[in-house]
Amino acid sequence: MAAPRARTDRRVPGSVRRLAARADEAGLSRRAFLALLGATGGLAACGQDDRRSFRSGRGVPGYLRWGNWPLYLDESHGSHPTLEQFQEESGIEVIYLDSIGDNDGFYSAVRNRLNNNQDIGYDLVVLTDWMAARWQQRGFTKAWDRAMMPKTANLLPELGGVSFDPGRTWSMPWQSGLTGLAWNMREVPGGIHSVDDLWSPDLRGRVDLMVELDDTIGLVLWSQGVDPSSDWGDDQFGAALEVVEQHVGDGHVRGVKNNLNYQIDLTSGSALACVAYSGDILQLNLEAREDGAEEDPYGFAVPDSGGLLWSDNFLVPYTSDRVEESQKLIDFYYDPHVAATVAAWVNYITPVVGAQEAMADIDEELVENETIFPTKETLARTTVFRPLDEAEDAQYSSEFARATGG
Repeated sequence: MAAPRARTDRRVPGSVRRLAARADEAGLSRRAFLALLGATGGLAACGQDDRRSFRSGRGVPGYLRWGNWPLYLDESHGSHPTLEQFQEESGIEVIYLDSIGDNDGFYSAVRNRLNNNQDIGYDLVVLTDWMAARWQQRGFTKAWDRAMMPKTANLLPELGGVSFDPGRTWSMPWQSGLTGLAWNMREVPGGIHSVDDLWSPDLRGRVDLMVELDDTIGLVLWSQGVDPSSDWGDDQFGAALEVVEQHVGDGHVRGVKNNLNYQIDLTSGSALACVAYSGDILQLNLEAREDGAEEDPYGFAVPDSGGLLWSDNFLVPYTSDRVEESQKLIDFYYDPHVAATVAAWVNYITPVVGAQEAMADIDEELVENETIFPTKETLARTTVFRPLDEAEDAQYSSEFARATGG
């Protein structure tokens, strides 16, 4: 049996993102950077973020250690304006650590300390749905006092009742995104509206699927009439996997890629359609406009049958004694104007109601952008992929890896 594929993430790995930022400072467009990286095999050469050492936070008043992903907070001239505002208003010093390069890598780095109830160097971390669920299942999180977080009443209703935390008593979304279908607008003028459209003979050998099991299998489940958030099992998974295996095996699928590499394939023209994240396609279109394109070169849509809504979530590790400080920071970021400021920089879905109206004062061009502010109708056609237990994760990951050549 093939070894389980390492689960990947919604963002480009941290080391790659830092290179991209440096390329931007040097005047190299992100599109050119992606093409160069793909041509040189740069992604494979980029390893995990360097690990840092941290002072213990226990018993030391007045500061909070926040672990987040690189390039996932507003920046200006080397600082984070919203974070500086929070520190000034609250009197809490925040040690901001953009050192989470991927969910599994981060978990591996802190797991032993979590198991031994030792300080892990963080008081607040941002992890993706499935990893957040794993932490909760293993007793690694602390609960909120929502009464101390009044602004979290601004949470989007669609994110308030997820299966792994129905009452949002220990997790709170930081940013969210959609998994759907993307295509080359010039080469596929009719667009891609369903998973079945991916299997059109005209697209043979020009389709990328996502390496993340949740994303690819989730969309295929929807296409077969199965809600990915429901209590489906082996039979439903097997039927969805059969579709993936068939189209990978007969060469219709060009590759099963992470989100950096499918962007490379789209921009190079190697792929004409793919399973994609909404924020990635927004970024590619914005960059194309900056390069002089008069129209967006790439389309994105939630399939007619349904798409996926995912989040990266705030969690307080049970090893931290900074719940009160964490609650204050989260509450601050649920202010609509603050949330809009972050969304204008990171270009993911903001989970905060009222941020769309606040965006008018920040960037009017983004007010009607559905990638950041999807409509109620779009959100009604999405769901959160249900968390897998440990046995399911091992089994399904192994089977998905075998079917996709991983």
